[in-house]
Amino acid sequence: VQLQASGGGLVQTGGSLRLSCATSGSIFSQNSMGWYKQAPGKQRALVARITRSGGTYYVDSVKGRFTVSSDKVKNTMYLQMNSLKPEDAGVYYCNVPERLYPWGQGTLVTVSS
Repeated sequence: VQLQASGGGLVQTGGSLRLSCATSGSIFSQNSMGWYKQAPGKQRALVARITRSGGTYYVDSVKGRFTVSSDKVKNTMYLQMNSLKPEDAGVYYCNVPERLYPWGQGTLVTVSS
């Protein structure tokens, strides 16, 4: 199972990043997909998800700033992160909320104040 997150980096407060999650077509077409964040010293938690039909969910802390989307042709999910805050920093992972496959390598987001 491929769940490869990428696109992280170092940005200043207020900046933007776009994360990508590449996965296999079978996973992408059969399930909803989610973005998770693990901040230092904290448990990994769901930040946003997108259903097969395109419905979206966000935790309150990112509503209005983050946008989750998907490209079914490329079997890729994205997370557009705008107006970044220091508390958004962490390692971001993608996975299938209903199944939670083994975690792939996440991508580190660092936000400087």
